[in-house]
Amino acid sequence: MVPLRCCCPRPPVGHPPPICTKTGTGRAGSIRSHPHAGQGSAAPRRPPGASSPSSAAASGQPRGTAPSRCLGGGWRAGRGRAGPRLITAGGGQSGGGGMPGGGGTAAAAGGSGQGNGETVAMVVAAGNGRQREGAAGPGVADGEARAAAVPMLPALEVAEEPEKAAGGRSKDPNTYKVLSLVLCVCMLTTILGCIFGLKPSCSKDVKTCKGRCFERSFGSCRCDRDCVKHGNCCLDYQETCIEPAHIWTCNKFRCGEKRQPEYHCSCADDCVEKKDCCVNYNAVCKGEASWVEEECEDITEPQCPKGFTKSPVLLFSLDGFRAEYLQTWGRLLPVISKLQKCGTFTSSMRPVYPSKTFPNHYSVVTGLYPESHGIIDNKMYDLKRNASFTLRSEEKFNPQWYQGQPIWLTAMYQGLKAGTFFWPGSDVAIDGTFPNLYEKYNGSIPFEERVVTILRWLQLPEDERPHFYTLYLEEPDSSGHKFGPVSSGVILALQRVDNIVGMLMDGLKQMNLHKCLNIIFISDHGMEAGSCRKTAYLSNYLDNVQDFILVPGPAARLRPNNVPDEYFSFNYEGIVRNLTCREPSQPFKAYMKQLLPKRFHYANNDRIEPLHFYLNSQWQLARKPFEIKSCMGGFHGSDNRFPSMQAIFIGFGPGFKFQTQVDPFENIEVYNLMCDLLDLKPAPNNGTHGQLNHLLRNPVYIPQHPKETIHPSECSVVGQRNFPVSLGCSCRTVGLPVRDFQQRLNLTETEVKKTEKLTLPYGRPRVLQKRHNYCLLYHYRYVNAYSKDYRMSLWNAYTINKDDKWLSATEDISSCLHKDVRIPFNHNQTCSFYNNHPRLSYGFLSPSMLWNYFHQYLLPEYAAARNGVNVVSGPVFDYDFDGLYDTPEKVKRHRGNSEVPVPSHFFIVLTSCKNTSETPLECEGSLDALSFIVPHREDNSESCADGKSESLWVEERMKFHTARVRDIELLTGLSFYQDRKQPVSEILQLKTYLPTFEKTLLDANPEEACHELSWKLSGHTQLLQVLRSVETPSFSSTHALVFVILPLSLKLTSQNCLCYV
Repeated sequence: MVPLRCCCPRPPVGHPPPICTKTGTGRAGSIRSHPHAGQGSAAPRRPPGASSPSSAAASGQPRGTAPSRCLGGGWRAGRGRAGPRLITAGGGQSGGGGMPGGGGTAAAAGGSGQGNGETVAMVVAAGNGRQREGAAGPGVADGEARAAAVPMLPALEVAEEPEKAAGGRSKDPNTYKVLSLVLCVCMLTTILGCIFGLKPSCSKDVKTCKGRCFERSFGSCRCDRDCVKHGNCCLDYQETCIEPAHIWTCNKFRCGEKRQPEYHCSCADDCVEKKDCCVNYNAVCKGEASWVEEECEDITEPQCPKGFTKSPVLLFSLDGFRAEYLQTWGRLLPVISKLQKCGTFTSSMRPVYPSKTFPNHYSVVTGLYPESHGIIDNKMYDLKRNASFTLRSEEKFNPQWYQGQPIWLTAMYQGLKAGTFFWPGSDVAIDGTFPNLYEKYNGSIPFEERVVTILRWLQLPEDERPHFYTLYLEEPDSSGHKFGPVSSGVILALQRVDNIVGMLMDGLKQMNLHKCLNIIFISDHGMEAGSCRKTAYLSNYLDNVQDFILVPGPAARLRPNNVPDEYFSFNYEGIVRNLTCREPSQPFKAYMKQLLPKRFHYANNDRIEPLHFYLNSQWQLARKPFEIKSCMGGFHGSDNRFPSMQAIFIGFGPGFKFQTQVDPFENIEVYNLMCDLLDLKPAPNNGTHGQLNHLLRNPVYIPQHPKETIHPSECSVVGQRNFPVSLGCSCRTVGLPVRDFQQRLNLTETEVKKTEKLTLPYGRPRVLQKRHNYCLLYHYRYVNAYSKDYRMSLWNAYTINKDDKWLSATEDISSCLHKDVRIPFNHNQTCSFYNNHPRLSYGFLSPSMLWNYFHQYLLPEYAAARNGVNVVSGPVFDYDFDGLYDTPEKVKRHRGNSEVPVPSHFFIVLTSCKNTSETPLECEGSLDALSFIVPHREDNSESCADGKSESLWVEERMKFHTARVRDIELLTGLSFYQDRKQPVSEILQLKTYLPTFEKTLLDANPEEACHELSWKLSGHTQLLQVLRSVETPSFSSTHALVFVILPLSLKLTSQNCLCYV
């Protein structure tokens, strides 16, 4: 037997307890016993509140006691949507169903009693117009008859059939008189029917409004506008004449209708000729299959109608569509799920930081990070213009905010046309130019109208028709903000969005464009659950918060009130010191922006304030209470590596591969991808062109490794004389053997090749910096690329095997230094410089405490786990924090009179074989890379490390500062893996990979996640019944329901399982 745990709704800390009610009270959402529970015959009705004996026994409660149920909220039905209607019979418990538009809250739960029946549930999913039927699992059967399902009849009507008379009745003497009268009436009726039947009006014309809408004709019912006033409208007047003016699709009432000017689209017989059919006309009125009903097809070549010389591209954004939504609720989203199944997709797409709407949408269409394109947040301040940008102000239409070249301009500059139905920046005259067709943003325009407009643009003459399109929907972001990511409101919004996507695909199929158009479905970011108890306020940490402005949220920024005068002179660093390590569990850290992780690319723009706050997952920051928009519902903007912030990407069409899943990637890569689909030359951007070639059926751009601009010079022992001046270095460590160091540095050619094979299995890093003077220094177990300009190594390479023995890193070997006679004196450092300097010291990377622990513990652990690892490390010089390496001239200017430049960061790249059965030296398949860029700081205050063991903070700090290999290349001017024998596009995937260490609540604490989910969904009984029916869960012999909507398939007891989940 498998041990089971019951997951009851448990409110989080700070929430009021749930309201508990007894079943059978008649309240909305309660569960009642079905009259037919038990043996399949009509059972006597019980008093309200009394449960059946079988139900009481199943729940472990005394007979006659109704089981308690905790409710957390009510079902919210969309306007004009049909609520799920559930009809059950048999051994389950049942409740009433909502009528169309009502969205009732009562539902049915079958299979939880001990009766002998079987529950059958019929579900009409809310809002999607599709009917689903499913059977819940059987109860505990013992061979007796099963109760039959009675569709469309309330249980009470079935149970209370009128009893038949026991015996016959005596004849009435007036019977013959009555019969005679009836015969006379029948004859008269027949005669009148024949007379009126000869008239030209047909019986169907007076019973239906089909073909008669708004015509002033008379009969048994009318269909003109006055019929409502007179009360003699035909029964289908509302459905046939009125509703079509408010909907965008055909139904059986509309097929063959007369065209009306107020209708959005037509279902008339001539709509194909008039080109104004509703998107589902063929499916509803002609009996063809809808797009979602067809099987996946491998579209090997574009199949376009006449007049299309190349496949158009549509970029379709679903704002706030968290990647996890599709993984969890995918079965409720048949259209998007089919697109994912048939096309190319990734489990998640990483947004740029901060994970906000405008920055990410504009990064998608420019391929630039926010620091590069200027839209650094939804709210921002421009120092040079002394202007502020918000989404609600007219200032957002000022083109001076928008830098970079969006793809609609790239297309237009290269002879193509573009049409945009909403996209951040598309209604702005960027570079003095609008798209060929565009709509100024207006959130009140229905989603359906947006889709229909795109379809109409696709029908324009060839010389007017765009080649590139954008389409934007505000959902599920709006519902996520209002209700939170785990809510029925979001699920309804997802279903609505799925319907809209279905409209698009049906419309494309009807126009024969569904095998021609390349569509990219994306979102800009995810959504996180808000909580007032997870909102921090600076007023609780600082005595004075009146002198500055704080842009609140999960990526808060601070600037002084007096701007622009004090923008750069304000004491930001003083505030950082005052807010550093104030409390042990402080949920935020204050950073000068140049010390933020390089993976954010969030420093090189004056619109980014100098002081930035990093918030832990699920946390927000405000200056003081009531200054944050809302601490409940949902929010976004957090670390773009958090699972809750991940977005979606689905590519579908002839340009994409068929049924292909790829690894996660960053949204800045999408711009180059769209340029390749349109045969465009991309504008300069932060993406890595060719990195997404594995998504395309026929890539058009083949990337190449960059060429090394300068080769290493010679550094050898031969010809070097003794230094005329001492470097001030000596070996004072007792016990170290004295050897001929000069001879040990003079390796033979064979020894050099052996060292190269051991330390550089993937090739020597190429130096792309221009005019940089360096040479290679070979040792027996490692190699240096020594920079004569910096007087230090550009990189150091070595390989650690799984079983290598390690010396203690705490052993004092820094006092034993020898000069390398291969380096000329004028390019060497001196120990005397460090000995006489008040602040600088030499060592093996700095801070020494961090790097000692990393090399002594973390690196051996990683080498053991990965069966060996190759290591390349070195300095980074990025004094202007632009994310690019500083030239030797810039480094020299920054160091001033100092003999040695001080790095701003240090990097380290760990490379191993993806197949851990192979060592780094044997690896022939794909590689794994883990890389870091750690700021060079004077202390470890970033980790509040004083008095702490290194095991408590070093690994966390390293993970926080992980980076892409590509980021290291940009910051150092190096190029890695050039000697690998594999396509460059595959190596680019390795270079742009960013590891994720954060776990979801489900991963970290499944039990707590179960309680949180059940609390948020408790009370939405109908919703849960819909989920059960769609997911088709199964019952095991232990009566455990595997609730497959959860990624971990949490098991719940079958008794009252719907009450608890």
